[in-house]
Amino acid sequence: MAGSLRAEIPVTELLKDDPKNWGRWGPDDEVGGLNFLTSQEVLRGVQSVKQGKTFTLQIQMCHPKGDPVWPGRKDPVRINVMDKGHYMCGKGPVFPGHAEYADDVLFMYLQGSTQYDALGHVWCDDTLYNGYDARTTAGGMTKASVLPIAERGIVGRGILIDMARHRGKPWLERAETFTHEDLMAAAEKQGTKIEKHDILIIRTGWIGSYYKREKDEFYKDFMEPGLTYSKELVKWFHEMEIPNLVTDTIANEITADPVSGVVLPLHNALMRNLGVTFTEIAALDDLADDCAKDGQWTFLYTAAPLKVVNGTGAPVNPVVIK
Repeated sequence: MAGSLRAEIPVTELLKDDPKNWGRWGPDDEVGGLNFLTSQEVLRGVQSVKQGKTFTLQIQMCHPKGDPVWPGRKDPVRINVMDKGHYMCGKGPVFPGHAEYADDVLFMYLQGSTQYDALGHVWCDDTLYNGYDARTTAGGMTKASVLPIAERGIVGRGILIDMARHRGKPWLERAETFTHEDLMAAAEKQGTKIEKHDILIIRTGWIGSYYKREKDEFYKDFMEPGLTYSKELVKWFHEMEIPNLVTDTIANEITADPVSGVVLPLHNALMRNLGVTFTEIAALDDLADDCAKDGQWTFLYTAAPLKVVNGTGAPVNPVVIK
Protein backbone atom coordinates (compact mmCIF):
# COMPACT_ATOMS: atom_id res chain seq x y z
CA MET A 1 0.00 0.00 0.00
CA ALA A 2 1.10 3.54 -0.60
CA GLY A 3 -0.24 6.95 0.29
CA SER A 4 0.45 10.56 -0.50
CA LEU A 5 0.14 11.75 3.09
CA ARG A 6 3.22 11.76 5.30
CA ALA A 7 2.62 10.34 8.75
CA GLU A 8 3.45 12.55 11.70
CA ILE A 9 4.68 9.55 13.70
CA PRO A 10 5.87 6.04 12.74
CA VAL A 11 3.12 3.43 12.78
CA THR A 12 5.11 1.39 15.32
CA GLU A 13 4.97 4.34 17.70
CA LEU A 14 1.24 4.85 17.08
CA LEU A 15 0.53 1.19 17.90
CA LYS A 16 2.85 1.03 20.89
CA ASP A 17 1.44 -1.16 23.68
CA ASP A 18 -1.49 -2.34 21.52
CA PRO A 19 -2.41 -6.03 22.03
CA LYS A 20 -1.05 -8.78 19.78
CA ASN A 21 -2.18 -12.35 19.23
CA TRP A 22 1.27 -13.52 18.17
CA GLY A 23 1.94 -17.01 19.48
CA ARG A 24 -1.65 -17.43 20.71
CA TRP A 25 -2.15 -20.36 18.32
CA GLY A 26 1.47 -21.45 18.21
CA PRO A 27 4.61 -20.26 16.39
CA ASP A 28 3.50 -21.63 13.02
CA ASP A 29 0.01 -20.10 12.86
CA GLU A 30 -0.89 -18.32 9.61
CA VAL A 31 -4.69 -17.86 9.86
CA GLY A 32 -4.97 -15.76 13.03
CA GLY A 33 -8.48 -14.95 14.17
CA LEU A 34 -10.00 -17.62 11.95
CA ASN A 35 -8.98 -20.00 14.74
CA PHE A 36 -11.95 -18.57 16.66
CA LEU A 37 -14.28 -20.09 14.06
CA THR A 38 -14.56 -23.52 15.66
CA SER A 39 -17.18 -26.13 14.75
CA GLN A 40 -19.40 -24.62 17.45
CA GLU A 41 -19.15 -21.24 15.75
CA VAL A 42 -20.03 -22.81 12.41
CA LEU A 43 -23.14 -24.30 13.99
CA ARG A 44 -23.99 -20.92 15.53
CA GLY A 45 -23.87 -19.52 12.01
CA VAL A 46 -26.07 -22.32 10.72
CA GLN A 47 -28.62 -21.50 13.43
CA SER A 48 -28.90 -18.02 11.91
CA VAL A 49 -30.38 -19.46 8.72
CA LYS A 50 -34.12 -18.78 8.89
CA GLN A 51 -35.38 -18.28 5.33
CA GLY A 52 -33.07 -19.99 2.85
CA LYS A 53 -32.28 -16.74 1.01
CA THR A 54 -28.83 -16.55 -0.57
CA PHE A 55 -26.66 -13.59 -1.55
CA THR A 56 -23.26 -13.43 -3.24
CA LEU A 57 -20.97 -10.57 -2.21
CA GLN A 58 -18.40 -10.33 -5.01
CA ILE A 59 -18.46 -7.35 -7.35
CA GLN A 60 -18.66 -8.09 -11.06
CA MET A 61 -15.23 -8.49 -12.65
CA CYS A 62 -14.33 -6.68 -15.87
CA HIS A 63 -17.35 -4.38 -15.60
CA PRO A 64 -17.81 -2.10 -18.67
CA LYS A 65 -17.20 0.92 -16.42
CA GLY A 66 -14.05 -0.63 -15.00
CA ASP A 67 -13.61 -2.13 -11.55
CA PRO A 68 -12.94 -0.23 -8.29
CA VAL A 69 -9.32 -0.88 -7.30
CA TRP A 70 -6.72 0.75 -5.08
CA PRO A 71 -5.19 3.76 -6.89
CA GLY A 72 -2.11 2.66 -8.81
CA ARG A 73 -3.41 -0.82 -9.49
CA LYS A 74 -4.81 -1.67 -12.92
CA ASP A 75 -8.30 -2.93 -13.63
CA PRO A 76 -8.66 -6.64 -14.47
CA VAL A 77 -8.44 -7.27 -18.22
CA ARG A 78 -10.22 -10.21 -19.84
CA ILE A 79 -9.18 -11.25 -23.36
CA ASN A 80 -10.73 -13.83 -25.68
CA VAL A 81 -8.09 -16.20 -27.07
CA MET A 82 -10.58 -18.42 -28.90
CA ASP A 83 -14.11 -17.73 -30.16
CA LYS A 84 -16.35 -18.03 -33.22
CA GLY A 85 -14.25 -15.46 -35.03
CA HIS A 86 -11.33 -17.89 -35.15
CA TYR A 87 -13.53 -20.51 -36.81
CA MET A 88 -14.92 -17.97 -39.27
CA CYS A 89 -11.31 -17.19 -40.26
CA GLY A 90 -10.42 -20.86 -40.57
CA LYS A 91 -8.06 -20.68 -37.56
CA GLY A 92 -10.06 -22.64 -35.01
CA PRO A 93 -8.97 -26.21 -34.14
CA VAL A 94 -11.07 -28.90 -35.79
CA PHE A 95 -12.19 -31.83 -33.63
CA PRO A 96 -13.91 -35.05 -34.66
CA GLY A 97 -17.61 -34.22 -34.53
CA HIS A 98 -16.85 -30.53 -35.24
CA ALA A 99 -17.47 -29.16 -31.72
CA GLU A 100 -16.29 -25.57 -31.34
CA TYR A 101 -15.43 -23.60 -28.20
CA ALA A 102 -14.53 -20.23 -26.73
CA ASP A 103 -11.65 -19.56 -24.33
CA ASP A 104 -10.30 -16.49 -22.54
CA VAL A 105 -7.63 -15.33 -20.12
CA LEU A 106 -7.71 -12.81 -17.27
CA PHE A 107 -4.90 -10.47 -16.23
CA MET A 108 -5.41 -8.90 -12.82
CA TYR A 109 -4.01 -7.95 -9.45
CA LEU A 110 -4.93 -10.68 -6.99
CA GLN A 111 -6.48 -7.87 -4.94
CA GLY A 112 -8.21 -6.33 -7.96
CA SER A 113 -11.68 -7.57 -7.03
CA THR A 114 -13.53 -8.64 -3.91
CA GLN A 115 -10.73 -10.39 -2.05
CA TYR A 116 -9.08 -11.64 1.12
CA ASP A 117 -5.78 -10.15 2.26
CA ALA A 118 -3.06 -12.51 3.40
CA LEU A 119 -2.18 -11.82 7.04
CA GLY A 120 1.31 -10.93 5.88
CA HIS A 121 0.10 -8.46 3.24
CA VAL A 122 0.95 -5.35 5.31
CA TRP A 123 3.60 -5.01 8.01
CA CYS A 124 5.82 -2.63 9.92
CA ASP A 125 9.16 -2.88 11.71
CA ASP A 126 10.23 -5.60 9.23
CA THR A 127 7.89 -8.07 10.95
CA LEU A 128 4.71 -9.75 9.70
CA TYR A 129 1.83 -11.28 11.63
CA ASN A 130 2.92 -13.76 14.31
CA GLY A 131 6.46 -12.42 14.28
CA TYR A 132 7.49 -13.71 10.85
CA ASP A 133 10.42 -11.92 9.21
CA ALA A 134 9.36 -9.58 6.38
CA ARG A 135 12.11 -11.07 4.24
CA THR A 136 9.86 -14.13 3.84
CA THR A 137 7.83 -12.02 1.37
CA ALA A 138 10.72 -11.82 -1.13
CA GLY A 139 9.68 -13.39 -4.43
CA GLY A 140 6.47 -14.74 -2.90
CA MET A 141 5.07 -15.05 0.60
CA THR A 142 6.39 -18.20 2.24
CA LYS A 143 4.82 -17.20 5.56
CA ALA A 144 1.35 -15.76 6.33
CA SER A 145 0.26 -15.95 2.68
CA VAL A 146 -3.35 -16.24 1.57
CA LEU A 147 -3.01 -19.99 0.95
CA PRO A 148 -3.56 -21.14 4.57
CA ILE A 149 -6.69 -18.95 4.72
CA ALA A 150 -7.93 -20.40 1.44
CA GLU A 151 -7.20 -23.97 2.52
CA ARG A 152 -9.14 -23.44 5.74
CA GLY A 153 -12.13 -21.48 4.45
CA ILE A 154 -14.27 -19.11 6.49
CA VAL A 155 -17.65 -20.11 7.93
CA GLY A 156 -19.51 -18.55 10.85
CA ARG A 157 -22.21 -16.17 11.97
CA GLY A 158 -22.10 -12.97 10.00
CA ILE A 159 -23.69 -9.70 11.07
CA LEU A 160 -24.29 -6.74 8.77
CA ILE A 161 -23.99 -3.24 10.19
CA ASP A 162 -25.36 -0.69 7.73
CA MET A 163 -23.60 2.54 8.66
CA ALA A 164 -24.85 4.39 5.59
CA ARG A 165 -28.49 3.58 6.36
CA HIS A 166 -27.89 4.33 10.04
CA ARG A 167 -26.80 7.85 9.08
CA GLY A 168 -29.58 8.30 6.56
CA LYS A 169 -27.33 8.37 3.48
CA PRO A 170 -27.05 6.30 0.28
CA TRP A 171 -23.32 6.19 0.97
CA LEU A 172 -20.89 7.73 3.43
CA GLU A 173 -18.94 10.77 2.33
CA ARG A 174 -15.29 10.98 1.47
CA ALA A 175 -13.17 10.66 4.66
CA GLU A 176 -16.24 10.11 6.88
CA THR A 177 -15.29 8.12 9.97
CA PHE A 178 -16.98 5.90 12.52
CA THR A 179 -15.89 3.94 15.58
CA HIS A 180 -16.73 0.66 17.30
CA GLU A 181 -19.17 2.63 19.44
CA ASP A 182 -20.94 3.78 16.28
CA LEU A 183 -21.12 0.16 15.15
CA MET A 184 -22.77 -0.89 18.41
CA ALA A 185 -25.23 2.01 18.22
CA ALA A 186 -26.15 1.09 14.65
CA ALA A 187 -26.62 -2.55 15.65
CA GLU A 188 -28.93 -1.52 18.48
CA LYS A 189 -30.97 0.63 16.11
CA GLN A 190 -31.23 -2.35 13.76
CA GLY A 191 -32.56 -4.42 16.65
CA THR A 192 -29.55 -6.72 16.83
CA LYS A 193 -26.28 -7.07 18.69
CA ILE A 194 -22.67 -7.74 17.73
CA GLU A 195 -21.59 -10.91 19.52
CA LYS A 196 -18.21 -12.42 20.27
CA HIS A 197 -16.68 -14.21 17.26
CA ASP A 198 -19.10 -12.62 14.77
CA ILE A 199 -17.84 -12.07 11.24
CA LEU A 200 -18.28 -8.30 11.11
CA ILE A 201 -19.65 -6.93 7.84
CA ILE A 202 -19.92 -3.15 7.48
CA ARG A 203 -21.76 -1.35 4.68
CA THR A 204 -20.73 2.21 3.87
CA GLY A 205 -22.30 2.31 0.41
CA TRP A 206 -18.91 3.35 -1.01
CA ILE A 207 -18.34 0.55 -3.52
CA GLY A 208 -21.95 0.70 -4.64
CA SER A 209 -21.51 4.41 -5.28
CA TYR A 210 -18.72 3.67 -7.79
CA TYR A 211 -21.32 2.44 -10.27
CA LYS A 212 -23.63 5.42 -9.72
CA ARG A 213 -21.26 8.34 -10.29
CA GLU A 214 -18.38 9.39 -12.48
CA LYS A 215 -15.17 7.42 -12.08
CA ASP A 216 -13.07 10.59 -11.77
CA GLU A 217 -15.29 11.79 -8.92
CA PHE A 218 -14.93 8.46 -7.10
CA TYR A 219 -11.12 8.64 -7.19
CA LYS A 220 -10.67 12.41 -6.79
CA ASP A 221 -8.49 13.25 -3.76
CA PHE A 222 -8.83 9.61 -2.82
CA MET A 223 -9.84 9.19 0.80
CA GLU A 224 -12.29 6.44 1.63
CA PRO A 225 -14.69 6.52 4.56
CA GLY A 226 -14.28 3.93 7.28
CA LEU A 227 -13.24 2.88 10.73
CA THR A 228 -10.64 5.12 12.34
CA TYR A 229 -7.86 4.02 14.66
CA SER A 230 -8.03 4.30 18.43
CA LYS A 231 -6.61 2.17 21.20
CA GLU A 232 -10.18 1.65 22.44
CA LEU A 233 -11.24 0.27 19.05
CA VAL A 234 -8.29 -2.14 18.93
CA LYS A 235 -9.06 -3.28 22.48
CA TRP A 236 -12.70 -3.87 21.47
CA PHE A 237 -11.70 -6.02 18.47
CA HIS A 238 -9.33 -7.93 20.75
CA GLU A 239 -11.92 -8.55 23.45
CA MET A 240 -14.68 -9.42 20.95
CA GLU A 241 -12.27 -11.81 19.20
CA ILE A 242 -13.52 -10.70 15.78
CA PRO A 243 -12.16 -13.19 13.22
CA ASN A 244 -12.96 -11.39 9.98
CA LEU A 245 -13.71 -7.79 8.95
CA VAL A 246 -15.64 -7.36 5.69
CA THR A 247 -16.48 -3.98 4.14
CA ASP A 248 -17.62 -2.40 0.88
CA THR A 249 -14.51 -0.24 0.66
CA ILE A 250 -11.17 -0.93 -1.02
CA ALA A 251 -9.15 -0.89 2.20
CA ASN A 252 -11.55 -1.57 5.13
CA GLU A 253 -10.65 1.67 6.93
CA ILE A 254 -10.30 5.39 6.33
CA THR A 255 -7.37 5.84 3.95
CA ALA A 256 -5.32 8.03 6.31
CA ASP A 257 -5.87 8.42 10.02
CA PRO A 258 -7.21 11.97 10.57
CA VAL A 259 -5.25 12.45 13.81
CA SER A 260 -1.81 10.92 13.15
CA GLY A 261 -1.75 11.03 9.35
CA VAL A 262 -0.66 7.37 9.27
CA VAL A 263 -1.94 5.56 6.16
CA LEU A 264 -4.03 2.46 6.88
CA PRO A 265 -3.03 1.97 10.53
CA LEU A 266 -5.70 -0.69 11.13
CA HIS A 267 -4.01 -2.97 8.62
CA ASN A 268 -1.20 -3.20 11.16
CA ALA A 269 -3.24 -2.84 14.37
CA LEU A 270 -5.88 -5.44 13.47
CA MET A 271 -4.50 -7.63 10.70
CA ARG A 272 -0.79 -7.76 11.54
CA ASN A 273 -1.10 -7.59 15.34
CA LEU A 274 -4.39 -9.38 16.08
CA GLY A 275 -4.67 -11.63 13.02
CA VAL A 276 -8.06 -10.27 11.92
CA THR A 277 -8.59 -11.34 8.31
CA PHE A 278 -9.59 -8.51 5.97
CA THR A 279 -12.13 -8.89 3.17
CA GLU A 280 -12.36 -5.84 0.92
CA ILE A 281 -14.42 -4.50 -2.02
CA ALA A 282 -17.54 -6.48 -1.05
CA ALA A 283 -20.88 -5.84 -2.75
CA LEU A 284 -23.31 -5.27 0.12
CA ASP A 285 -26.13 -3.11 -1.24
CA ASP A 286 -28.55 -5.92 -2.21
CA LEU A 287 -27.97 -7.76 1.07
CA ALA A 288 -28.47 -4.54 3.05
CA ASP A 289 -31.73 -3.73 1.24
CA ASP A 290 -33.06 -7.19 2.03
CA CYS A 291 -31.99 -7.01 5.68
CA ALA A 292 -33.75 -3.66 6.02
CA LYS A 293 -36.95 -5.17 4.59
CA ASP A 294 -37.13 -8.32 6.72
CA GLY A 295 -35.23 -7.15 9.80
CA GLN A 296 -32.83 -10.10 9.77
CA TRP A 297 -29.28 -8.77 10.05
CA THR A 298 -27.49 -12.01 11.02
CA PHE A 299 -26.89 -15.02 8.81
CA LEU A 300 -24.49 -17.79 7.83
CA TYR A 301 -21.41 -16.32 6.13
CA THR A 302 -19.22 -18.58 4.01
CA ALA A 303 -16.16 -17.76 1.92
CA ALA A 304 -13.19 -19.50 0.32
CA PRO A 305 -10.63 -17.35 -1.51
CA LEU A 306 -8.69 -18.90 -4.38
CA LYS A 307 -5.80 -21.14 -3.33
CA VAL A 308 -2.90 -19.04 -4.59
CA VAL A 309 0.46 -20.42 -3.42
CA ASN A 310 2.60 -17.63 -1.88
CA GLY A 311 -0.14 -15.09 -2.69
CA THR A 312 -0.56 -11.74 -0.93
CA GLY A 313 -4.32 -12.03 -1.42
CA ALA A 314 -6.89 -13.78 -3.57
CA PRO A 315 -10.29 -13.07 -5.17
CA VAL A 316 -13.37 -14.43 -3.44
CA ASN A 317 -17.13 -14.62 -3.93
CA PRO A 318 -18.58 -14.94 -0.41
CA VAL A 319 -22.01 -16.54 -0.06
CA VAL A 320 -24.46 -15.43 2.63
CA ILE A 321 -27.44 -17.59 3.62
CA LYS A 322 -30.25 -15.98 5.63
